[in-house]
Amino acid sequence: MKLLVFTDIHGDLSTLEKLKKEVREKHIELIICTGDYTFFENHIEYLTKRIAELGAEVLIIHGNHEYDDVMRVLCKKYKHMHFLHNKIKKIGNYTFIGHGGGGFSLKDPEFVEAMKSLTKDLDKKEKIVLITHAPAHGTKLDMVPGYGHVGNKDYRRFIETNNVVLALSGHIHESFGKEDKIGKARVINPGYKGKVVTLE
Repeated sequence: MKLLVFTDIHGDLSTLEKLKKEVREKHIELIICTGDYTFFENHIEYLTKRIAELGAEVLIIHGNHEYDDVMRVLCKKYKHMHFLHNKIKKIGNYTFIGHGGGGFSLKDPEFVEAMKSLTKDLDKKEKIVLITHAPAHGTKLDMVPGYGHVGNKDYRRFIETNNVVLALSGHIHESFGKEDKIGKARVINPGYKGKVVTLE
């Protein structure tokens, strides 16, 4: 399965046009947006529509520039666009789990509670793709000069204790395009330009 993942475009229409071209030329099967596609929700309805028109099925979460209740309503307008905040979607051999918002805390109690509920019936062998706005703690993705590691420790713990094979995030602009590992899991911040990721 070929994915196109992007984050933090903050309303950049020229970037959306480039992503649309990439979807077509690289035969993308699934698009994932890890949030902050607006600038404080300016033109959010229009931008949501543009993402829905990129040319493939979309999984999306909100960042710290969007509200979950607004996005939940907007995404329902498009049958192939799935708002994945605190939800699961199984596609092929993979289980996609989303948790949006936040970005500025080392702990996320809401995430912990949501994951307990979402994963209680999952087979331990299921391959999980975790989609969050903020990165997990302690990798190249959450290192900010002058501040150190600013990522979320609860996200990291979830990756370490579950069968997560891929963790996608954004939020930290300094780490756009960077990739690292937590155990067997690839962790990626695709940046606003996007990144093609293949799942076997």
